[in-house]
Amino acid sequence: MQKPKEQRVEVLIDVQNLYYSARNLYGQKVNFGEILKEGVSGRKFIRAFAYVVRTKSGEEKPFFDALTKLGIETRVRDLQEFYGGAKKADWDVGIVIDAIRTASSLDVIILASGDGDFIPLVEYLKNQGKRVEVMGFGKTTSLKLKESADEFIDLDLEPEKFLLKK
Repeated sequence: MQKPKEQRVEVLIDVQNLYYSARNLYGQKVNFGEILKEGVSGRKFIRAFAYVVRTKSGEEKPFFDALTKLGIETRVRDLQEFYGGAKKADWDVGIVIDAIRTASSLDVIILASGDGDFIPLVEYLKNQGKRVEVMGFGKTTSLKLKESADEFIDLDLEPEKFLLKK
């Protein structure tokens, strides 16, 4: 489907969600360059955020640098480790805040995540007159999230395009 070239687009990438979906479904890593290209689809690219987690070892720094080279701004949060070994690094609220904060200067918000927790965000943005497109691996994306979006782009339909070659 041809998308209007004049639409101003922002891409919000829930890195953990896509990473674990790709790993669990295909045993591979996500090609975030292709995610960005497919999301923007020739429209006016305003900005992209990737929400990432930093570990104590810092081994992910080359990955963060690669995202920056693609023109994707990284939002970094440190991995929290709790007594007993539990680990947590949740970006949901940060993604919601950025979407609401930037929406007034956009026509389209692309949410690259399959997390059903974002349904209220999608509904809010649509009520503000924004087009919301969701990108995710269909097999692991919330059905209600797919239904709430103006468009769902299923990465499972062309996994070879959206995954890095081993």
